[in-house]
Amino acid sequence: MNQLIPSLLAAAMATTLGTQAQAAQPAADAGTDPVKNIVLVHGAFADGSGWRGVYDALTARGYRVSIVQNPLTSLADDVAATRRVLDRQDGPAILVGHSWGGTVITEAGVHDKVAGLVYVSALAPDAGETTAQQYAGFAATPEFVIDVHPDGIGFLNGPKFKAGFAHDASDADAAFLRDSQVPITMAEFETPVKHAAWRSKPSWAVIATEDRAFDQAMLVHMAQRIGAQTSYVKASHALYFTQPKAVADVIEQAAKGAQAARSK
Repeated sequence: MNQLIPSLLAAAMATTLGTQAQAAQPAADAGTDPVKNIVLVHGAFADGSGWRGVYDALTARGYRVSIVQNPLTSLADDVAATRRVLDRQDGPAILVGHSWGGTVITEAGVHDKVAGLVYVSALAPDAGETTAQQYAGFAATPEFVIDVHPDGIGFLNGPKFKAGFAHDASDADAAFLRDSQVPITMAEFETPVKHAAWRSKPSWAVIATEDRAFDQAMLVHMAQRIGAQTSYVKASHALYFTQPKAVADVIEQAAKGAQAARSK
């Protein structure tokens, strides 16, 4: 027994010293963590299911993808929904917004887990600006028609839905998008954003060259103003749905680019 006690003491001391040595080692720099999380934010008149093709493409490449379901009831509600999903991420994330979702990620993107932003034919207001102000001075889009109900809720016009939103989708797919659309509270477009995340976060933009919801010049202007690395895809406003691989490619570029920026 007397011989066993020194051996046990020696083992305990070795374990303690090993633990202290591990504790003394510096923690891994959070800036070196790979950007493997992607958070997708849909726009008005849609829900998150349209991101399925992008989701499949990115998860196949090893990314962890989460999709926000915006209530489209107010800017504050949509931002809160996005922040809840960001809170659940286990590391840095790329935040992606389509159309109205661009306004949402502009506000929500100041979240500390956001490493970069991707605007997919999306709006990008500055702090203090409204979504509606982004249209000033640009051409009208007559095929993109919003029917506003007396209670202030807007739906995309049914007969013009495919032409204005997803002209490159099949008739069946366009009909499903039309019939499953989520209406938006129109007052959201008049609500100014308080923060512009693109002023402090690296940004990317992918623009649909056949977008009939926004004037092409408007999309280019917004992308240039925020200093986004910009790509162009021959597609309708619903490019996230009809050209998911091209959109996923840009998101992956953003993840790699944001990681490189964090590692400097």
